[in-house]
Amino acid sequence: QVLALSLLMYPVLRSLALQLHSAVTGSYVPGTHSIAFINCLNEQIAKDIARAIMDKKLAAYVTILPKSLALYFWKGELEESTEILLLVKTRTSKIGELSDYVRSIHPFEIPEIISLPIDQGNPLYLKWIEESVPRD
Repeated sequence: QVLALSLLMYPVLRSLALQLHSAVTGSYVPGTHSIAFINCLNEQIAKDIARAIMDKKLAAYVTILPKSLALYFWKGELEESTEILLLVKTRTSKIGELSDYVRSIHPFEIPEIISLPIDQGNPLYLKWIEESVPRD
């Protein structure tokens, strides 16, 4: 039971340790923030989802990239379509909540919602993300 509890507490303890390290050293801890990629059918849906994300304060910044061509397999068939891509900059700790929320409002049966941690970047920009997205 102690081992199970320790494993369950590990993410919380790691997060606290990283926050303490960052506060003491003033340095950025890689992976504190992430970029989420979300695909959308058209520009209107992209704008609506981006605004909803911002209204919920689940991101500091959303970039809406213009129409691009996509190739993918769907139900065993090769499909080709156009899509709009959102790049969502947020705290890594918000990715689960962001993903749940987007799935609840997205018109696709299985929307693309993937994220990558931010390893490094402009310290002032990363601090701004931190200040713009409320802590859990």
